[in-house]
Amino acid sequence: MIHATAIVSDSAVIAADASIGPYSVIGADVEIGAGTRIASHVVVNGPTRIGEDNKIYQFASIGDDPQDKKYANERTRLEIGDRNTIREYCTISRGTVQDRGLTSLGNDNWIMAYVHIAHDCVVGSNCIMANNVTLAGHVHVGDWAILAGFSGAHQFVRIGAHSFLGMYAGTGRDVPAYVMVAGQPPAPRGINSEGLKRREFSDDQVRNIKNAYKIIYRKGLKLNEAIDELSKLLDEQPELDLLVDSLKTSERGLLR
Repeated sequence: MIHATAIVSDSAVIAADASIGPYSVIGADVEIGAGTRIASHVVVNGPTRIGEDNKIYQFASIGDDPQDKKYANERTRLEIGDRNTIREYCTISRGTVQDRGLTSLGNDNWIMAYVHIAHDCVVGSNCIMANNVTLAGHVHVGDWAILAGFSGAHQFVRIGAHSFLGMYAGTGRDVPAYVMVAGQPPAPRGINSEGLKRREFSDDQVRNIKNAYKIIYRKGLKLNEAIDELSKLLDEQPELDLLVDSLKTSERGLLR
C-alpha cells in the first residue's frame, strides 16, 4: 500500500492497510493507523501520530516544526484522531514547550483546503473548517464548531462547542459555546440554532440556550453576574453546562 516513489523513514510505523501515495514523504517517529490514506505529495514529519481511517489529500504538510521563533528543535508532538478529512495544502504544526508540547485534533473533523492549524492548538471532534481558516498558536476549538471560509482566531482564543464563526470573521476574543459570530469586526449574532436542530437538540433545549444568550448579551450584566444567573439553571437545563464552562474558562475575554 506504499507507492514505490514514496519516501518512508525506517522508524515510521505504518499500519498494513494504510496507503501512502506517490512522492509523499513520511518522516521519523510517525505512526499512521489502519485504513488511513495519504495521497500524493504529502509530507508528514514527526513525532506525529495519525489514527485510523483518516484521509489526507495531496500537498498537505502535517507535523512539521512550529512556526514560532522561540522553537529550538525541542521534541514536541502532533496527534490526530480517527476519521478526519484533511484537504489540499493544509498545514498542521507540532506543539511547543511553552505550552503542552502537543497539537491535537480529535475525530471526524472536516478540514478543507488551505487551513492552517498552528502549534499547540486543540481541536475537538466533528468540527468543520472551510477553506483558508487560520488558527494561530494555542487556540482551542470545541466539538461541533463550524468556522467559515477565511475566518480565524488570534493566539490563545477559545472557540466554544457548537459555535459558528462566519466568513472572514477573525476574532481576538473568546466565542462562547453555541454562539454565532459574523461581520467585520466580528460580533455575536445569536445562537447557532440551525446547527443545534441538525444535531437533534430539542425545541426546549434550543429555547433554553436562546434565553441564556439573552442573559449574557441583552441584560447588561457583568460576566460574573451572568455566570451566577446561568448557574442557577443548570440542574434543570444541563445543556447550559457547556455554555457556562466556556464563560468560566475564558482568558482573553468574551466577544460581546
